[in-house]
Order: sequence, then C-alpha cells, then structure tokens
Amino acid sequence: MSEVVTQKRPVLLYTEQTPNPESLKFVTNRMLYNGTAEFKEEEFARQWSELAAALYDFPYVKKVYIANNYVTLTKEFNYSWDDVMLKLKEFIKDYLQDEKPIIKEGFAEEVARLEAERGDSFAYSEDEAETVTQIKELIDTYVKPAVEMDGGNIEFKSYHEGVVTVIMQGSCSGCPSSTVTLKSGIESMLKRMMPQVKEVVQEMG
Repeated sequence: MSEVVTQKRPVLLYTEQTPNPESLKFVTNRMLYNGTAEFKEEEFARQWSELAAALYDFPYVKKVYIANNYVTLTKEFNYSWDDVMLKLKEFIKDYLQDEKPIIKEGFAEEVARLEAERGDSFAYSEDEAETVTQIKELIDTYVKPAVEMDGGNIEFKSYHEGVVTVIMQGSCSGCPSSTVTLKSGIESMLKRMMPQVKEVVQEMG
C-alpha cells in the first residue's frame, strides 16, 4: 500500500523597509498571529513566544513584533541590515516551513491583565466616554492601517482634558519619524475632526 505524501505549502517571505531605519518588516504568506504581539524584552519573549525567543538568540535582534502575516524586527544599532537580513530571512522562512509554534495560548489574556495592572483602564464621564469612542474609531479607521503598513501599530491609551495618549509599537516605537507622524499627521487630523482634542502624545510601547 503506497503512502500518500502531502506536500507542505511553500513559505514565501519578503522584506519591506519601515520609516525606522533600525526596523525591518518580514512579510510572509502565512497568518502568524491574529492580533498584535510585541516583545521588547527577551524574558517576556521566552515566556510567550517560541518564535520571538528563537529570534532573540541572534545577538543583533533588539525587539520582536508579530502581527497578522509579518514579523517586524528591530536590530541593535551597531549592526547593518546588509550583514544580517539574509540570515534572519532564511531563519524565519525555515522556522515557518517547519510549522513550529509562534505564540502561546493565553497570550492575549496575559497582555490584557498586564495593561489593567498598569492602569490602562480609565473611568470616563458620559461625555468623555463618547469622545473616547470617536477617537478610537478615527484611529482604527484612518491611522492604524497606515501604521500597520509600516510594520508597526498604534493603540489608544487614554484621554484626559483634551490630551490623547497613544502607544506606538513595532517599527513605530523609537522611530525618529514617529514624532513627526504623530504631530503633523495624527494630531492635526484629530484636532480638525474633534475640536475638543488639544494634543496627542505618545507613550513608548
């Protein structure tokens, strides 16, 4: 009796530049994680993501961000992408081809717990709650898709007395141009569409 050999779908992988020269986006034809997962510390990566932990084994990997069908890597500044990009590309491709685990079960719940612990849940008055809902909708509709294309993410954190605080993740965290984007893009749009918004500030994610 002959065995039926099922062929694995080949992994396609390409890189995209991001506005942050220290970050590079590795895009694949596989869904990696339905959500956003940022690993700024090796210890947290080893707790929750086999892929992120394996990437931290490379001495030049500083930060790992996994979302949808891509991984954004931020490197240590004293390395050049020309020297390390192909090694990382090959490693990620082989890792996905072997169908190894990416994010552990329970990660989203753990992140929600940590956010609550840090005080990311705010009690708003009725008027403020309506404003917050509108701000979130504007960010999700107009800002988030563009930021995701650049290998990053933006999350609303809080609103208080006209000041909107957002968290920048992935390539946008620590990016030299993110402040310009924040002020000339996001802040001016929100001010134009919502007169009660006076300023947008970022908390590094």
